[in-house]
Amino acid sequence: MTYDIAIIGGGIVGAATFYKLQKRYPNLSVLLVEKENKLADHQTGHNSGVIHSGLYYKPGSLKAQNCTKGRHELVAFAKEYGIKHDVCGKVVVATEEKELPYLEKIFNTGLENKIEGIEKITAEQVKEIEPFVESIGGILVPCTGIIDFRGATEKMVELALAQNTNSAVKMGHEVIGTERQGEQSLIKTNKGNFTAKHLIFCAGLQADRLARKDGVKLKEQVVGFRGDYYELTDEAKHKVKNLIYPVPNPDFPFLGVHFTRMTDGEIECGPNAVFTFKREGYGKTDFSLKDTCDALGYGGTWKLFFNNMSFGINEYRRAFSKKLFLKTLQRIVPSLTMDDIKPGRSGVRALLLSQDGDTRDDFRIEYHGNSIHVLNAPSPAATASLAIGGYVVDEAEKHFGLK
Repeated sequence: MTYDIAIIGGGIVGAATFYKLQKRYPNLSVLLVEKENKLADHQTGHNSGVIHSGLYYKPGSLKAQNCTKGRHELVAFAKEYGIKHDVCGKVVVATEEKELPYLEKIFNTGLENKIEGIEKITAEQVKEIEPFVESIGGILVPCTGIIDFRGATEKMVELALAQNTNSAVKMGHEVIGTERQGEQSLIKTNKGNFTAKHLIFCAGLQADRLARKDGVKLKEQVVGFRGDYYELTDEAKHKVKNLIYPVPNPDFPFLGVHFTRMTDGEIECGPNAVFTFKREGYGKTDFSLKDTCDALGYGGTWKLFFNNMSFGINEYRRAFSKKLFLKTLQRIVPSLTMDDIKPGRSGVRALLLSQDGDTRDDFRIEYHGNSIHVLNAPSPAATASLAIGGYVVDEAEKHFGLK
């Protein structure tokens, strides 16, 4: 059969788009194509599981708007469908005087983004919330939480499929190309072909490659960065109650190493951020010749390296040194020892890099032919997923003429 719409990518953004599309248009036949054998197997299933508040994002940006809207939708969704979650709040803490101006800036951004309940707190108040933290003050963000993003993704797909018996999910089907054939497109996969009138790409780490295969003239390129986590041992878990974040360095495109209580009760510490030699490589020595050549053959990668040279070297040193990783954690919780942490999992995040080495800071969604491409959806995309899905469906209405 020819599907009305095919969605390529079974992470949470693809799943949310599927769910929102079928909810609004139950009569449309929709195909979801995922190359792995289970949903949410890359960025969604390897992130820190945090429901972000929207504290850090430029007011008026797609990130800010969709994070706040999506957070409310996600929490309501989790409550309605029994997804494991907890709106437990977090503290962002300063440990040095030089961080205070940026802490103030973050707080004001939070006010502009209308994040409910945020307040500046003293070092004493931080200790009441997180007794083992040593700080000089911070921000309380009560609307931040934790969630099982894999569980949320699976439920979105389940609900979408229930809307229309002609809709389908094809797992283990890697899209290797698309071809326009009159009013519809042929989707070529490693296990057979499908046809659809319209395409929506939510391909995450492979977004740029599939966009180019679909004819998008894209100057930027996705470059992967791996983040390694440690976990607190059972004996040390009492040292972290919920979520503890540092003040992020404004010169570095990541939030810094933080502490996260997960929905399964584990406490994760991390992630760092190091260039990965394989886009979907979660081991420290994973390597792909194609991915490495693509990344190191792109000028934007080298400009990012040169612009963040000292940070990059420090991140790499920490990736291979438990002692240095611990030292970073001790800036916030000084009583942690080598025996308190053990190696955990890793994740890889996709950054759409411009040619001058700038990380594209906002979500980016473009229309091309009979396709919509979600080209850049870094954090907080999982939190914002339902809002992004709604936004993509709005775009599909305009560009595809849905009825």
